[in-house]
Amino acid sequence: MTRKAVIERLQSGFDDGGFLEELAERVAVPTESQVPESAPHLRRYLETLIGPELDAMGYAVEIVDNPVPDGGPFLIARRFEGEDLPTVVTYGHGDVVRGLAGDWQENRDPWTLDVVGERVYGRGVVDNKGQHTINMRALKAVIAERGRLGFNSVFLMETSEEIGSPGIHELCAERRDDLKGDVLIASDGPRVAAARPTIWLGARGAINLDLRVRLRDGGHHSGNWGGLLANPGVILANALSAIIDRNGRVNVRGILPERITNSVRQALAEIAVDPGPDGPTIDADYGEPGLTPTERVYGWNTFDILAFRTGNPDNPVNAIPPEAVANCQIRYTVDRDRDAFIPALRAFLDDNGFPEVEVYEAPGRSAWGATRLDLDNPWVAWASASVERTLGERPAILPNIGASLPNDAFVEKLGLATIYVPHSYPGCSQHAPNEHGLLPIFREGLAMMGGLFWDIGENPEPFLAARSE
Repeated sequence: MTRKAVIERLQSGFDDGGFLEELAERVAVPTESQVPESAPHLRRYLETLIGPELDAMGYAVEIVDNPVPDGGPFLIARRFEGEDLPTVVTYGHGDVVRGLAGDWQENRDPWTLDVVGERVYGRGVVDNKGQHTINMRALKAVIAERGRLGFNSVFLMETSEEIGSPGIHELCAERRDDLKGDVLIASDGPRVAAARPTIWLGARGAINLDLRVRLRDGGHHSGNWGGLLANPGVILANALSAIIDRNGRVNVRGILPERITNSVRQALAEIAVDPGPDGPTIDADYGEPGLTPTERVYGWNTFDILAFRTGNPDNPVNAIPPEAVANCQIRYTVDRDRDAFIPALRAFLDDNGFPEVEVYEAPGRSAWGATRLDLDNPWVAWASASVERTLGERPAILPNIGASLPNDAFVEKLGLATIYVPHSYPGCSQHAPNEHGLLPIFREGLAMMGGLFWDIGENPEPFLAARSE
């Protein structure tokens, strides 16, 4: 009954194929939340794969309908061991993006696990089925070795993360008493590099905006009216080039942080963005001048144009179009209030001669807020020390990842400190054909999570003391 025994149990279960066998069963369920016809698979995943496993581990399991329309169900599982123990909340999502069958290399089936060398292919192997499978196996191993966890455990799983997590904020508010705890320890997203264990403490927020110019009803012949009628596409293109220049510098300074704090800058100084051998080459001169690539993606706000449409691009006609629309997105850190973005853009457009450009939050798109746990929070030093104890090396500490997820629900609705230990890497083709994980990272992830969960139960006193601070 030792920490070493937990880690050996987990890695033995990996080496004998048990982990991959379990993961294959989960990948085989096509939980595409972006496809309405897949809704039955979302519930089946919770009811037949996740729920029974947690029930066998001594959790009280409940499948909860989503409190908002069009959202998939949730699973809440609770294992209570004592009032005088800390409570750890763990999160994962069972849904995946579209499988994109037919687009994978070697004609792979996205719903069939395929191991080639160190790569494990399949939709969801890293986002997020492989990651929550690792964490569930780690909890199970601690129970098996110690006979108990040594802390109270809440496991929350959603099935709508890939469509913006509709309903998760409402659920956390309505079921706060069932979900509250001392810390959230979960896994999602990539490490900063395949060979660098990583802990991240929050996420950038995301807000989707539409910019639109509508000047008239219907198009007009470009031969008869070209040069006489203002072109919405031309106006919007110029407005966008005023907002952000060709080198990626955002000119609307009101949507950017005033600065990067010293503590964040120091943390990021130890980290390099590593695309990996299959990743894209970083454009060194693109983005905010004076910042390193690491600072630009983890410590700064970005404005991006996701789509631009005017006229009919699929079947152009010789006519001045009546309108143009650009779908844009701001990724942002906690250093700037999201409520300032639209007013700042509106003022900039007016001041620069574009009063006809409308700007509004894109309808039907969920928005996740920015979060970042204070680097001085005691959970950060504790988690880093636990990983170092397991692997013999200090992990990279990211104040927040560059991407977004519903971490604001856990921070704002549940008041949790949040620690994420990712089990993927930047070149994993997440959200694309050929999604894959790496066997060495999975094996290492099992060891890290086993050590983390063991350490909480081994000495819970510091976590209880932190409640009163």
